Amino acid sequence: MKPVTLLRLALAGTRTDTARVVLTGLSAALATLAVLAALTVLAIPEVPGDPWAQAEQYRNNLLREPGLRGGTAFALLLLTIPVLALAGQCARLGAPARDRRLAAFRLAGATPGQVTRVAVSETGLAALLGTLAGLAVHLGGRELLHRPDERGLLALPTDVLPPVGALVAVVLGLPLVAAAATALLLRRVTTTPFGVVRRTGRRRGPRPWPGLLIGLGLAAGVGTLPLLRAGDGVEPGAARWLVPTVVVGGGFAAVLGVVLGTGWISYVSGRLLHRLARRPATLLAARRLMADPWAGSRTFAALLAAVVFGAGAAAQRAHFALSDRVQREEHRLVGLDEGANPFYLRTMDLVDLAVAVAVTIAAGGLLVALVEGIVARRRAYAALVAGGVPRSVVGRSIAWQALVPAIPAILVAMTVGLLLGRAWSGPVSTGTVSGMVCDAGPELCADPATRARYERLVEPVRRQLTPDVPLEQMALLGAGALGAVLVTVGVGLLFLRSSTAVEELRTT
Repeated sequence: MKPVTLLRLALAGTRTDTARVVLTGLSAALATLAVLAALTVLAIPEVPGDPWAQAEQYRNNLLREPGLRGGTAFALLLLTIPVLALAGQCARLGAPARDRRLAAFRLAGATPGQVTRVAVSETGLAALLGTLAGLAVHLGGRELLHRPDERGLLALPTDVLPPVGALVAVVLGLPLVAAAATALLLRRVTTTPFGVVRRTGRRRGPRPWPGLLIGLGLAAGVGTLPLLRAGDGVEPGAARWLVPTVVVGGGFAAVLGVVLGTGWISYVSGRLLHRLARRPATLLAARRLMADPWAGSRTFAALLAAVVFGAGAAAQRAHFALSDRVQREEHRLVGLDEGANPFYLRTMDLVDLAVAVAVTIAAGGLLVALVEGIVARRRAYAALVAGGVPRSVVGRSIAWQALVPAIPAILVAMTVGLLLGRAWSGPVSTGTVSGMVCDAGPELCADPATRARYERLVEPVRRQLTPDVPLEQMALLGAGALGAVLVTVGVGLLFLRSSTAVEELRTT
């Protein structure tokens, strides 16, 4: 098959196929912007001879201080998780129609390998268009936002660019990864002239083995980070790279365990609901949860990852708030007027904004998945309506199917995120400030000759305080995630009437 023919076939299709390509490209553009922003932060040059010297041309301490740039870049890279999950959901949009189109290619004489290359080319090309658009937006935004203030300071690192090799790697690497992921997902798919056949293994309910990943992730944080904070037990060279790698890998394992564990939660919830249900809507939802429990892992992946990150950020905020309060109290005890540095609390405001953006993006992916599921099963829903099942019952079954696994999965995600945040931040130490206090009046204390007789040394007691559980923030996070599910269910049900028309029974 010639490359031009392959390209033309990859771009062929209906309006649904066009929407899938556009949404996949948009997701790739958002991921490109996040990665390029992280690389730009890392590209800020260090001062020769002094690697800890601050970059005085920026207003924000996150960019000025070299020790904080790595964390800032890591936070930006975390935003790619919900974006890539959104891309995965968009790639499934209109899957039945695409399967029929691929079967038509086989009927016209294409080989299975050629059909697979058409599907891979579609995803890779859409991602390439998205990464090129993301690069153009990044370069254009760099010129538009380069506005120094009256002191000549910059709000963003618009004066630097990542190396050209890094730009090329991002623009070409993301489409290659997307194409490789598509080829990997199609390894169990056989396209025949009569349709697409997916080979599956023995059908059985999911097992709770993802709990092991959660346990390993928590153990990595609890067991490794104290060594990093204390500086004992780990060689300096290893502590700089090995320990952070173990910590980040543990966090990723915990998030992966939460996402994969949603399949087991869906299956168990479906069994319980089937045992206790007395209404048609709940019975339909229970059977659907038991028939396809992994749909929850695919649907809620981005949302649960954002919830884990948000709960961890809430635990970090509680740590910084307690540390700020302890330092203010100790400064007051030793007679110092200066308060604690609120820099970290202000930084957490930016982290909370990133969490809100991640939840919003995840809600978009959830909406795409819900609509795609309704459209893909429209013949089954139309058959139910034609058989006498009220459309409202079908709508309630879809709502039950989304909410029943979502509530426990969100609770598990918040718990795991809180424990990870506690492990990463650790307790707050007291007794770090000491000073001489004069117990006499202002006149005696102001005179150096008499002050020494009334001075005493104040040393606060050394203790390890554990921050309180941030119940308010956790409640807001859980309510926001559950509200996102409710909103997407409500919007998705708008497509139910058109998808349950009797005419859908005649579709092929």
